[in-house]
Amino acid sequence: MKKEVGHNFLAKLGKKRLRPGGVVATNWLLGQAELGSESKVLEVACNMCTTSIQLARSYKCKITGIDMDSRALEKARANIRAAKLEDHIEVMQGNAMKLPFADESFDVVINEAMLTMLNGAAKMKAVAEYYRVLKPGGILLTHDISYTKENMADELAELRRTIHVNVEPLPAANWQQLFYSAGFSHVGTATGPMSLMQIQGLIRDEGVFGAMRIIRNGLKKENREQFKKMFRFFNTTGKELSYIAVCSRKQ
Repeated sequence: MKKEVGHNFLAKLGKKRLRPGGVVATNWLLGQAELGSESKVLEVACNMCTTSIQLARSYKCKITGIDMDSRALEKARANIRAAKLEDHIEVMQGNAMKLPFADESFDVVINEAMLTMLNGAAKMKAVAEYYRVLKPGGILLTHDISYTKENMADELAELRRTIHVNVEPLPAANWQQLFYSAGFSHVGTATGPMSLMQIQGLIRDEGVFGAMRIIRNGLKKENREQFKKMFRFFNTTGKELSYIAVCSRKQ
């Protein structure tokens, strides 16, 4: 079986919501954002720009998206053109740990499902960069994987084998401490079950026909083994994992 990174594999199957808590967590985050037409927004790890397009449609704000994956950016540009939002969203290749922007450039920074993939030092470096480019009073919105069980070593090892990424989720208190240690003055959170590969979550995030398409594609011969492996994990051992959405405010 070809080993594909989990989120790339799901995108290939047709999944558009590639975040741990799906639309529920994303909508909670956007509800904290206090956005308007004058807001300047940075989406880090924008992938196909699903969230950026949602924001631009709702608030007519200016959004810059960055991602390291050139193929994801190609899809993002196509999606932006199809939505006729070129005047509101621009995308570029960029590194979260060395953002190509001046200090205090943005009102809101959004980073969904990326910090989990970084080790401890890299997490701190990225969050320090988000703090730097935010204006005073600005908001950082993040969306990652968490857990409450004390000893999760075996489950986390299985997660890494399943999605082929050396991820480092954190307990909720550790996520909060990460943002406080970077200088943020207020950190609020919301948590809940991961929806990535649960039937109810698939339908909620992608719609009935979208969920059926993903499952149909997953069961094709070339995808079946990895799809079943991921589906089995997230509906058994992986049920101990949760999403965590975090809203952190810069003083």
